[in-house]
Amino acid sequence: MKVVDPSNPIPKYIQISAWLKELIQTGRYKKGDKLPSEIELSKTCDVNRNTLRQAIAELVSAGLLRKEKGMGTFVSSSMPVALKHKLKSISSFRDDLREIGIKENTKVLKKNIEKAKNHVSKTLLLGANNRVVVICRLRTGDDVPFIYEESYLPGDMFKQIMDMDLTGSMYKLISDRFNIVLARCEQTIRAINLKGKIARILKLPENSAGIFMESVTFDQNSIPVEVLYSYYRGDKYIFEVELGRYRIQDNSLETFG
Repeated sequence: MKVVDPSNPIPKYIQISAWLKELIQTGRYKKGDKLPSEIELSKTCDVNRNTLRQAIAELVSAGLLRKEKGMGTFVSSSMPVALKHKLKSISSFRDDLREIGIKENTKVLKKNIEKAKNHVSKTLLLGANNRVVVICRLRTGDDVPFIYEESYLPGDMFKQIMDMDLTGSMYKLISDRFNIVLARCEQTIRAINLKGKIARILKLPENSAGIFMESVTFDQNSIPVEVLYSYYRGDKYIFEVELGRYRIQDNSLETFG
């Protein structure tokens, strides 16, 4: 049996992780099953144990496998979890998870009041008093990291938020505790490679595929109340966009003279 093709430009550990994923998704190994030992798998794949461990780490990060110290590696999910985020109304991570029955958890990594960077200050229209509340959070579902978020809020308006529980929906908190109507949100999305601190927080290998979204949320008076930088795992999120009716445009050239 030939699992790894040495002539294939795809890294060996990715070939192995794809093979293991196929075994799980086709039902050869089911949820709760124990995989063969690393020694056995490295012999089967004809690679060293470091390469095999890298492949397993990839699937542990994806939520397909779990390692139990002294016990081995077990299948934790028959299919990789993928969240669908609908880009037609303001919604939270908790809303996304609730739809598919996954337990949400949020870890606050940082909360501070500091001077806003130039882009954030301009976007929030802060003027001379450019202090912002900075809240950095890791959003997980069933203990699998999904999103790393950096939220920037006008300091004068939201300084009381520092003493509040920030592990739930920020949108709900802003609406309920500050009596602000979140009327609309402008979002910019681009594909990125997750690197450095972000990759480590999301427990992913360097340069893993990711999605970056900048969201600017406005109140009913078109005043910006939050700038949010969200780093999504590329293997865990699907974005759904609902479009309106197609309108025929008149592209005919006008004749002058």
